Amino acid sequence: MKSKELSVDLGDRIVSRHKSGEGYRKSSAALKVPVSTVASIIQKWKKFKTTRTLPRAGRPSKLSDRGRRALVREVTKNPMVTLSELQRSSVERGEPSRRTTISAAIHQSGLYGRVARRKPLLSKRHMAARLEFAKRHLKDSQTMRNKILWSDETKIELFAVNARRHIWREPGTGYHQANTIPTVKHGGGSIMLIMVWASFAASGPVRLAFIDETMNSELYQRILKENVRTSVHELNLKRRWVMQQDNDPKHTSRSTKEWPQKNKFNVLEWPSQSPDLNPIEMLWKDLKRAVHVRKPTNIPELKLFCTEEWDKIPPRRCAGTIKSYRKRLVAVIGAKGGHTRY
Repeated sequence: MKSKELSVDLGDRIVSRHKSGEGYRKSSAALKVPVSTVASIIQKWKKFKTTRTLPRAGRPSKLSDRGRRALVREVTKNPMVTLSELQRSSVERGEPSRRTTISAAIHQSGLYGRVARRKPLLSKRHMAARLEFAKRHLKDSQTMRNKILWSDETKIELFAVNARRHIWREPGTGYHQANTIPTVKHGGGSIMLIMVWASFAASGPVRLAFIDETMNSELYQRILKENVRTSVHELNLKRRWVMQQDNDPKHTSRSTKEWPQKNKFNVLEWPSQSPDLNPIEMLWKDLKRAVHVRKPTNIPELKLFCTEEWDKIPPRRCAGTIKSYRKRLVAVIGAKGGHTRY
C-alpha cells in the first residue's frame, strides 16, 4: 500500500523544531509521527534545503538527448509544427515516435501546445500609432467616453466553424506576435456565414444591419445613412457625440471621409489594426455565444437569432464594456503598442 505524503506544513514544523535544538524523539512524540519520518525529513532538508516532495526519476526515457534536442530545435524554428510531423521526423532519425514520448520531451523544455490566438498583423508603424493613441486618450474622462458611438462589423458563422491552429510556446507568451495567427481585413462573404454591422453606446445597443452584398465604400455609406442618426436619437446621445470606426479601407476612402463632414458629426481618429481597443468586441463574443447555443440551422434563422439576442443585451453590459476601455489603453501602453489579451 502506498504511504501518504507528508504535508508541507508538518515537514516545516519538524525542521523548525530541529533548528531550535529539539531531538528526533521529542519531535516524534510531539507531532505524533515516527522517528524515522522525522529523521528522513531533516536529512532531506539538510541536503536539498526544502521539505517539499521532490520529483521522482520515473522510467528512463527511450528518447536520446540528441533526439530531444532535435525536437526542441524543430518546434522552436516552426512553432506550428504538428505532432504528426514531429513523429515522422523522429522516425527518420531512428528515435521513438510515440506521441506521448514526444510531447513529454517538448514539455520538459518549457514548451507546450496551445491554441494560437488570431490577432491582426502589426507592423512597427501600427505599433507606434497604437502606442501614441493610447497615451493620448488615457486621461479622457468617462463622460467623454460615454459620448462615443462605437461601431464595427463582424462575421457570424452558421455552424460556429472556426479552424483552430495549435502552436508550441512557453507559458505567458500567447500574445507575442510570433505566437499569433495574423489576420487581415476582408470584404468577402460565404453561404455559411453572415456579415453584420452594429453600433452601441453606454446607454445600450441599437439594431443590427445585415450586409448581404460585398462591402464597399458606397454600401458602407448607405449603412451609415440608414443607421447613425437613428442610433444617436435612440441612445439619447447629447451634443458633441463622436463616432468610432476602424481604419478599414472602406471607412477611409475619400467619399466615406467626406460623408461625416457633410452630415456634421465627428469621427474618432483610430489606429489601424486595433480591434482590441474597441469595447464592442466583448459584445460580439456575447452575441456569438448566445446565438450558437440556440443552434440555428439556416441563414434566416441565424439572422433572426442574431437580432433577438442583440436586442437582449442590457444597457448595464454596454456601460461595463466601455469602462474596460481604459484598461485596454493601459494594456496597449504596457505592450508598447503590441498585442494585448483583449
